[in-house]
Amino acid sequence: MTTQQYYQGTGKRKTGIAEVRIYPGGDSLTINGKPMDECYPWFSWQDTIVESLKVTNQLGKYTVVAKVHGGGKPAQAEALRHGIARALLKANPEFKAILKENGFLTRDAREKERKKYGLKGARRAPQYTKR
Repeated sequence: MTTQQYYQGTGKRKTGIAEVRIYPGGDSLTINGKPMDECYPWFSWQDTIVESLKVTNQLGKYTVVAKVHGGGKPAQAEALRHGIARALLKANPEFKAILKENGFLTRDAREKERKKYGLKGARRAPQYTKR
């Protein structure tokens, strides 16, 4: 499959990064060398991953091969959705309106705030003691 033409997209969410390639034809989803059902057993994660394909009616028309690292499973699922949406945009620029309307092209940049020196957490101050 390496000589075949593909479209590439990188998706990000929190600290999860997905490098996605979509190949025309076929209907399999392979993530880190395993089928999607094996990597993401929860249906909510699977629905999130294929959401951008469903919205554009391209669900059985592309083979998706992805490498994912960082973050947790929900963040990785959203990173995959973002990467697939970007790859679909390269495959067919007419999908831009649909993908943008559903918010799949926007990178969700919310990340955990770092802990500051002298505090218990990002903002939590040590408990006040009178004596």
